[in-house]
Amino acid sequence: MNYSLNEICSKFDIDPTIGSYGNGHINDTYLCQSNPNYILQKINNVVFKSPEEVMENISNVTKHLKEKIREAGGDPERETLTVVPTIDGKNYYKDDNGNYFRMYKYIENSVSYDLVEDPIQLYYTGKAFGKFQNMLDDFPAEKLHETIKDFHNTPERVNQLLAAMEKNAAGRLDSVKEEVEFALEFRKYASIITDQMAEGTVPLRVTHNDTKLNNILFDDKTNEGVCVIDLDTVMPGSMLYDFGDALRSGATSGAEDETDLRKIWFDIAKFEQFTKGFVGEMRDTITEKEAELLAMSALIMSYECGIRFLADYLNGDVYFKTHREGQNLDRARNQFKLAKNIESKLDELNAIVNKYLV
Repeated sequence: MNYSLNEICSKFDIDPTIGSYGNGHINDTYLCQSNPNYILQKINNVVFKSPEEVMENISNVTKHLKEKIREAGGDPERETLTVVPTIDGKNYYKDDNGNYFRMYKYIENSVSYDLVEDPIQLYYTGKAFGKFQNMLDDFPAEKLHETIKDFHNTPERVNQLLAAMEKNAAGRLDSVKEEVEFALEFRKYASIITDQMAEGTVPLRVTHNDTKLNNILFDDKTNEGVCVIDLDTVMPGSMLYDFGDALRSGATSGAEDETDLRKIWFDIAKFEQFTKGFVGEMRDTITEKEAELLAMSALIMSYECGIRFLADYLNGDVYFKTHREGQNLDRARNQFKLAKNIESKLDELNAIVNKYLV
């Protein structure tokens, strides 16, 4: 570590007791205990090539959210992140070694969860992300920077898989013929969202792009969703990406790298809980085409994630962290099993969506 945490904190005019915090995989996070407490993060400028643009997005979005929360009679210091400026008024600090740091106010009396312990958590997660979308409905999405290019562009992810197949860098192509066959078969779904966005029937919105359970802070007493966090990937996109990705990760029956595919299926009860919360918040702003594609988006996002895992496996596991041989291939198989299972349940899932649109 080529920096002093206490020196960094002094740039934000605080002198705290500092300890590591959380288990995030991208940024380094620290709890700064003072009065009040703060969260300090070192921004990963390998993943995020332009931290200045990331922070501009976050600052603009949280400012907008605070105004909406205040208008609704809520607590803007608790219900969205508060960016703490440096002593010279910037929303980040860059040291002499090119490291970028930011600070947030710590949200007290809140907890986060990595795994669904009760389906009601998915209801509150859906409600929180739906409220997030709804409050940003009138924010001009085109003014946000695209912090990771083509992050959720499924046709482009297909192209990346095809390139990985052609290059076959790790010499593994012959061992994944069944997975490749599935990926090519389900390519028929890849452009559904992007085509509708091009036609204008699915609007460009502010999207979170990492709608996992652990990106919601829950009230430690009521267990209701309090605040959406991890705003690094807030970008212009389709609300369908957020909905589908949340269900891809939240409504599965098992771990993402489960090796026994008999244990993997798409849990309809979990889907209903999230949908009830999300659609309940978005009912007045969701478009007809978006509503029509909500269930399909879970299939598309499972497929997209699966082909990303498969491409990385073919490339030699160079993007996703792995802890054992074949982990990315197991992840790909897992996502493909989900996509296939969702396909068989689309009628039932669409009926659930329609129930909560009324």
